[in-house]
Amino acid sequence: MGRRGPAAFEQLQHRLQRRGAQADRAAGEWPAHFVAFDLLRLSGTDTSSWPYCRRRAALDSVFADRQLSEPWVLSPTTTEADTVREWLTWSSVGMEGVVFKMLEGAYRPSERGWLKYKPRETTEAIVGAVTGTLAAPRTLLLGRYDDTGHLQYTGGTTTLTQTASSTVAALIALAQPGHPWTGRSFSAGWGSREKLDIILVNPTLRVEVGVDVARYAADRWRHPARFHRARPDLTPTGGRRRTGGGTRRPRGRG
Repeated sequence: MGRRGPAAFEQLQHRLQRRGAQADRAAGEWPAHFVAFDLLRLSGTDTSSWPYCRRRAALDSVFADRQLSEPWVLSPTTTEADTVREWLTWSSVGMEGVVFKMLEGAYRPSERGWLKYKPRETTEAIVGAVTGTLAAPRTLLLGRYDDTGHLQYTGGTTTLTQTASSTVAALIALAQPGHPWTGRSFSAGWGSREKLDIILVNPTLRVEVGVDVARYAADRWRHPARFHRARPDLTPTGGRRRTGGGTRRPRGRG
């Protein structure tokens, strides 16, 4: 989704929450694409036991023979390392990573048979609130000051280690009246109606975190950040971003 611009994940969320006539209107306003990357069944034939290279060739043929075009999209594929490096620079259009499959591998349901590589970067943000307690924060809610001086929410962290929790606890204090997030609620996660039980803190502590490139349109992180370290030596305003390496992790099936 995105009308030829960056993929708009939040608009997909918007569509998923609509029913009936509202769903029809949302589909017209924000048309989605179907991106195909594998073929497990063809004209009644189970192809899951075929090697991936054969399944992919069959998928290519389906698109060519049927002259499929938008909203049907064929995921690009390559065996060239230079092409992969180029793809990893496409985060501005919503490209969040690449998937590696064995060319001779069959599709095996419920087994992790491929690798996902997600670029990550190191950045800094302000601690605006915590979950848990002041003495033992569990996660951090982070923000950045915009050009008008308002603290804008950018995302939360994964659960802190005990060491990280103790470090942060020694550097935060209960918020004074007038905190910019007073009265605001935060969701426990994507698609969840549960609200986090948070404690507002003075927005003075900067921390360094690792994030992947997945973003909402408002430049909020779509996935939780990983706490690296506290930066009490830095002022709350300003900021810097450093491009880092990626992380490889087993994901998916087949």
